[in-house]
Amino acid sequence: MKNKRALILMAVAILFGLAAVAFASRWLLTQPGGTNGRILVAKTDISLGQRLTPEMFKLADWPAGSMPKGAFTDPQQISGRVLKSNLVMDEPVSEAKLAPAGTLGGLSALITEGKRAITVRVNDVIGVAGFALPGNYVDIIVSTQKDVQPGSEPREQSISKIVLERILVLAVAQEVSRDETKPKVVNAVTLEVTPEQAETLDLARSVGTLSLALRNQVDPQSALTEGATKLTLLPQTKPVVAAPKPVPKPAPKPVAAPRPVPVVVKAAAPVRRDCVSVLNGLRMSQECF
Repeated sequence: MKNKRALILMAVAILFGLAAVAFASRWLLTQPGGTNGRILVAKTDISLGQRLTPEMFKLADWPAGSMPKGAFTDPQQISGRVLKSNLVMDEPVSEAKLAPAGTLGGLSALITEGKRAITVRVNDVIGVAGFALPGNYVDIIVSTQKDVQPGSEPREQSISKIVLERILVLAVAQEVSRDETKPKVVNAVTLEVTPEQAETLDLARSVGTLSLALRNQVDPQSALTEGATKLTLLPQTKPVVAAPKPVPKPAPKPVAAPRPVPVVVKAAAPVRRDCVSVLNGLRMSQECF
């Protein structure tokens, strides 16, 4: 009797366990990401500018909930397309990483619509010691002679000035790979510019010498400068002249008191009178009038 009851409890426990497993499986299948899709990923590292073939890719499982936007599932969909950014092994390929359909391979696939590519000759100094790599941004500095006309006598003045800012480096020499981090000294750098900037750059290299200034890739700030000349490089300084010592003023001489001016008083002219003698008894007097 006891064995029968134990068997019944075991059977009930097994039934509840199977029901729990079935419920959990169904719940997992209904959750986002529970199913996988298959998309194209790169078999090996692929550099930008290459024309793609189906043999460069393979199908790989990918969570349905995190499927990249514009991903491909058929290798024939990307046959003949051109890659405009590098791909590493097992990285998915998407429409955003491809040049427009019909684009030929090579450097032309990397040029943004409305812009141009122009190449300038550089050396180990002008090329920032080989650190101006594809994908970097540079400023263009021209060193030339500036016409100055003070009055009626024309003369020239040396000047260095930034003429173009934040110019994208498309390629160095014949390489367009952007995954290099080591400096490489080359003799030519290809830059991406607008048509107006292409004219400015062509004129700058014909009237003077060019230099590249490497800049931070995330720094959009413009440098507002007036250019450097000999006067700003070596400003003229006036000689320091010692201040003259103060000369002591002589003590004022004592002023003599003015001598009194004698006042001449003219005596009044005597008044003429008529006098008569008067005899009064024994006395005699004189009366004048």
